[in-house]
Amino acid sequence: MNRKDVFARDAWRCVYCGQLFLEEELTVDHVQPRVRGGDRSGGNLVTACGACNVAKGHRRLAEYLRDEPAARANFFRLARHVWARHRRAVEEELERLERGERLPRGSR
Repeated sequence: MNRKDVFARDAWRCVYCGQLFLEEELTVDHVQPRVRGGDRSGGNLVTACGACNVAKGHRRLAEYLRDEPAARANFFRLARHVWARHRRAVEEELERLERGERLPRGSR
């Protein structure tokens, strides 16, 4: 999938803040970062606005979603095309974080 395909699939809506944007204000975010085994397929890509992508920074998605309750709710409501295995991995990381566990450096 190319960027325009991802934006169209997600209806030009940021999956973190839920707002609609013009194409030039959007970015593509990897749910599972490529350095942790993620790929460039549609099931691993979501639409994010520039502000949310900057706010997420280099944190793991679960860390960002833990710290931003609205983004968490929007992600699980709007990121319908994310592969089930990636959603499960994010949910499992969130559970570990909420129990106060540290995430291993190289873990998914």
